[in-house]
Amino acid sequence: MPDRTTDQQPTFVRAELPADLQGRALLPGDEGYADETSTFNLCADVRPGVVVAAASAFDVQAAVRFAAAGNAPVAALSTGHGLPPVPIGPDAVVVSTRALRGVTVDAEARTARIEAGVRWADAVAEITKYGLAPLNGAAPGVGVVGFVLAGGHSPTLGRAHGFAADHVTEIEVVTADGALRTVTADSDPEMFFGLRGGRGNFGIVTAVEIELFPVTTLYAGSVFFPGESAAAVLNAYRAWVETVPESVSSSVALLRMPDAPFLPDPLRGRQVVSVRISCSDPAVNGPALVEPLRAVTTPLLDTVGEMPYADFAAIHADPPGPIPARDRSGLLRELTAETVDALVAVADETTAPPDLVEIRHLGGAFARPPAVPNAISCRDAAFTLFITTVGGDPEVVGAAQTAALERLRPWSTGMALPSFLSDRDATERGYTPDVQRRLAALKHRVDPANLFRLNHNIRPAA
Repeated sequence: MPDRTTDQQPTFVRAELPADLQGRALLPGDEGYADETSTFNLCADVRPGVVVAAASAFDVQAAVRFAAAGNAPVAALSTGHGLPPVPIGPDAVVVSTRALRGVTVDAEARTARIEAGVRWADAVAEITKYGLAPLNGAAPGVGVVGFVLAGGHSPTLGRAHGFAADHVTEIEVVTADGALRTVTADSDPEMFFGLRGGRGNFGIVTAVEIELFPVTTLYAGSVFFPGESAAAVLNAYRAWVETVPESVSSSVALLRMPDAPFLPDPLRGRQVVSVRISCSDPAVNGPALVEPLRAVTTPLLDTVGEMPYADFAAIHADPPGPIPARDRSGLLRELTAETVDALVAVADETTAPPDLVEIRHLGGAFARPPAVPNAISCRDAAFTLFITTVGGDPEVVGAAQTAALERLRPWSTGMALPSFLSDRDATERGYTPDVQRRLAALKHRVDPANLFRLNHNIRPAA
């Protein structure tokens, strides 16, 4: 994993760093530098010449103006779950937004204002106090703002309500000129379009306002089966998803479980199949809903039942700590018997076996255009595809994952959700050509020097 205490000489001089910060500007070797540049994904190479640990939107403005004055690329960092497509080195400025942790709920309006350092665990804990729920992700440690800017696939409420980006009402963003702007559908329709799904290409977002939904409980959890039943479970699942209402979101993961003490005994060190289910409609008979899947074979473990919405993290039970992971993703048009065979073959790949091969059911509200258009342009897919490998030689893993995508190409749309783009993906995989051109024109207007380029970059074009 990268050594974030780096012995590289900094590009920046301490005397020239932003003054009057409420937070701190840190050079390599300074106390706090390693903490502010740490990432959940240990494969990320984040070693900037300076990191600004922002304590306010004012600090973000100061950092962006400082970077622009020196024509230095700048990136925001909250949790570091994803891998940037390029290393972030000593010529770059990183703005850490981890101290921006405010969550304000307006229960009457059913909205929440969430700052850039907030993670889903804290946001959901606060929002559910009011009998409401957001369109959150699967992992409690993921940052809210980054999730929303990339589109946001919710495995709890997504099929019922669509992408998280579809339900943003206001965005506070620092643009390349250092200005702090409040962007809405009325104030700047094109900027509002691009920010929702365009990732971090148009500025550093310091807060978002999102819509909330009156959901307090779920019928949810995971059913784990032995790995040798993967084909039978997947074939039952592909028939089952044709029958479920939009209130049901689900996925299937083929998993290689580590022999780790935090895992239940039936799963340790085994290859398993996990069907993840979330039903948000209390009128649906939960046990009857899940029975066709439970009947496939005897489960190793079954956690599906009624739960408070605040316990959402138990559904996917993602790893709690930092891990060195590399992933690839795609979108599938359909799930056929032949697709199932290909998925099982990918999971059993011997050159660099993946630790996770997952598909998530789309359709429902995911497929419908939002009330206010945004940059999410992959609404015709039936399933997401996600492949993850923990550790291993990067080149071997990369080649194996590329081969896996190729094996599944007959059922692929050729695109990927922006939120699942990996460091090996071209940005264009996340957008249709028309949307790509629209985003490039917006980039030309608000960031013509391409200051915000240390992500899946949309290059400015008039």
